[in-house]
Amino acid sequence: MIKLAIPLLHVSDPIAAEKFYCDNLGFQKTFTYRPFGDSGPCYFGLARDDIRIHLSSFPDDGKPGSAIVLIVEDVDALYKEFTGRNTKIDLVPTDQSWGNREMYIKDPDENSIRFTQWTNKET
Repeated sequence: MIKLAIPLLHVSDPIAAEKFYCDNLGFQKTFTYRPFGDSGPCYFGLARDDIRIHLSSFPDDGKPGSAIVLIVEDVDALYKEFTGRNTKIDLVPTDQSWGNREMYIKDPDENSIRFTQWTNKET
């Protein structure tokens, strides 16, 4: 039985990525794995509410410019929160033709974080 899927995004600068996800998007770091010390690549986990994301600077983990979709209860509330933190929004909350309300943000490595509010439960 599959219990959970956690997206993994590649980041080039772990310090900048941690600052962006924690300071701008309200995530908290849950763990860090640095097998080669502070100067080597690292892998770390983030959490906010029930959402988990893993970020890695190891060269074979993911490709910059990936996209993840995070299902949220209220896109507009997050928009207000994020703009209050001076986060650049790529797509303001928008009602999409396929029935969802969505907002898009890019992290420092051009990974797209797509916040999706389901307006049709069958989606």
